[in-house]
This record gives sequence, structure tokens and C-alpha cells, in this order.
Amino acid sequence: MSLSARLRVPPGRSIALSDVDPDDTQGWKKDERMERELAAGIAELDRLQYVMYAERKHALLVVLQGTDGAGKDGTIRHVMTGLNPQGCRVTSFKVPTPEEASHDFLWRIHRAVPGLGDIGIFNRSHYEDVLVARVRKLAPRAVWSRRYDEINAFERLLANERTVVVKFFLHISKREQRRRIEARLRDPDKQWKLSAGDFSERTRWGAYARAYEEALSRCSTPYAPWYVIPSNRKWFRNLAVCRILVETLEGLRMKFPRPSVDVSRLAL
Repeated sequence: MSLSARLRVPPGRSIALSDVDPDDTQGWKKDERMERELAAGIAELDRLQYVMYAERKHALLVVLQGTDGAGKDGTIRHVMTGLNPQGCRVTSFKVPTPEEASHDFLWRIHRAVPGLGDIGIFNRSHYEDVLVARVRKLAPRAVWSRRYDEINAFERLLANERTVVVKFFLHISKREQRRRIEARLRDPDKQWKLSAGDFSERTRWGAYARAYEEALSRCSTPYAPWYVIPSNRKWFRNLAVCRILVETLEGLRMKFPRPSVDVSRLAL
């Protein structure tokens, strides 16, 4: 069974995060074999991006979600390092601006969806509206509870228009989050990442876990699957995300388009 199959949330099935060990590495070890596999995967992502850019029949949307300190920035930095920035855009979704808040909650999301041939990476996403909005009571239950179906409909629309949607939940333990926040406190070069919210949100750990479980259970679909990535080990997080992306793109069976001219007749 492939890594993607083992880590995918089966459509229509409820998931309990307590059943997923954030220390799990699926039998992998941090050794030379792992380093070779990761390097080969990053190189293959670069090749597949080039074919997708040339073919322009598909787009790829990568969604990264996780608690504070789960490693969303690190995943982008280490896994997407080989991608050509000309065909890849990272969008970070923070508190909505007044303009964004004056539209429906998917308006700002749809604007950032990649075009055919391109890759879009979301650092947080439309799922904030069934996570933060739910836990912090920024919207009433009657509003956020209907958003699961709206999200599924939106992602089906993207899939129908040939945007491949791959969603990763970076799963760390509460203890590991504390260790990472404490490391930031000790490192002057990383203290800028800290905010008061990092500490207040830890008191809502259980509420966020329940919110994530419902989002993962209700919104993992055949056309936009969720993957739960055990992420206490950063190296395994990077390896798993990379391999799943490679498997996903390889499944598209992309090819370079035929030249528009008879190249045999061209000469310098």
C-alpha cells in the first residue's frame, strides 16, 4: 500500500486524531536512504511541475493546515524548494481584511486558486472558517455548520475545472507544540514568529481537535482528499508530503505537448 493510501482520510469515514500517533514514521528512519528518497522526490516534483506547466491541462492546489508550530512554513521551505517560482504561488490566509469580510467567505480563496499549469500553496485556507470561526465563536453555529457542504461544493467545482486539490493536516502533539514554542522563545532569530495568540490558543487545544476532526471527516472526498501527516518528526513530515505530491502528479499521466511547428524544418 502506498504512503498516500495509508495516510489518506477515507471519504465518508469519521476520524479521531487520538488514533493517529504524531510520532509515527510508517517504518521510515532518518538515515541516508530517507535523505536520498527526499532529494529524489524534490527533483521529481520539479520535473512534474515543468511538464504540467507545458501541458497546461491541470492545476495543483496544495492546502496546508495545522495548529501553531505544526510546520506549515517549514514544509513549504523544505519540500517546495525545487519548484520554479514562476509557476508557483504561496498564499497565507490571515484575519480577513475589511474588503474580504464584505464578501462571502470563499471569495478571497477563489481569487488565489492557481490557473491551469500552475501550482498554488495555501498556508491556512478556507478551512479557517470551520476552525477558528467555530472555536472562537466568530460566527454562529447556524453559519459555520453549513460551510462544510459549501466547501465540498467549491472543491468539486475546482476538480471539475481540472484543479487537483490535495490537503494536508500536519498533526503534532500538544507536548511537541510546547517544545517548539519554547524553542522559539530561546532563539532570538525566531522570536518574531511568536504572538500572544500562540499561548492563548493552547487553552483551546481540545476544541480545535474536535473542529479538525469534523472538517477532516466531512470534507475528505475522492476529488479533494485530506491526508493526516504525523509531524512530530519534521523529516518524516517532509518526506510524506513530498511523496504524496509526486504520487498525485504522476497519476495525472501528463505529457509534453507536441510542437506547434515542424522542428525538422528549423535551423539556425
